[in-house]
Amino acid sequence: MSDFEKLEKKLRVEFKNKDLLKQAFCHRSYLNENPDFYLQNNERLEFLGDAVLEVVVTEYLYRNYQNSEGELTNWRAALVNAQSLAELSTELGFDDYLLLSRGEAKDTGKARQYILADALEAFLGSLYLDQGLEVARIFIEKNLLKKLPKILAEGAYKDAKSKFQERAQEISKVTPTYKVTQDWGPDHAKHFVVGVFLAKDLVAEGEGSSKQEAEEAAAKNALQVKGWA
Repeated sequence: MSDFEKLEKKLRVEFKNKDLLKQAFCHRSYLNENPDFYLQNNERLEFLGDAVLEVVVTEYLYRNYQNSEGELTNWRAALVNAQSLAELSTELGFDDYLLLSRGEAKDTGKARQYILADALEAFLGSLYLDQGLEVARIFIEKNLLKKLPKILAEGAYKDAKSKFQERAQEISKVTPTYKVTQDWGPDHAKHFVVGVFLAKDLVAEGEGSSKQEAEEAAAKNALQVKGWA
């Protein structure tokens, strides 16, 4: 039994096109070291899987909750953000199936979390192409949407930026502002450092692969610095 057959058995899904499954785990770095590999990287599948995930989660929330658009948007964001997807990817054992370069394989830090989140989206893209939307929907509901009650109970859907703004306006009577302090890297792998300010005072900084992600990290750090967490 191949490694990917073990994964199919674990997930209780059998792919008609086994290459689609394997491609979902093929990171671009692997192809840099193995240029003759017969499959493409997983980025196009990730693009598709992201859309499948969004429509399934959005429809589920719409059909099952009567809350406002803003609340449903926050709940969806809590379910499909990189941290949530990376955690689920880890729970499913996807880390054992990633096709990575030797360098990427050694890095088990934050970069690996993004790779795991991307692999989950790519897997959903491959599952959709191979099995159709209904099978993808069942997988998402069974594995991801079951986490929603806990997210709601813990208030985890409230992002750090919202929390910090509420606390800053309540305590300091100031609305936070955000400014990019550093950025580097090529367009496809940009990295940002963002500072969050109260008036002219820098409270904290945060890093991320997008401005929005760096702002969220900065707000999270600022809550800790201020003791408002």
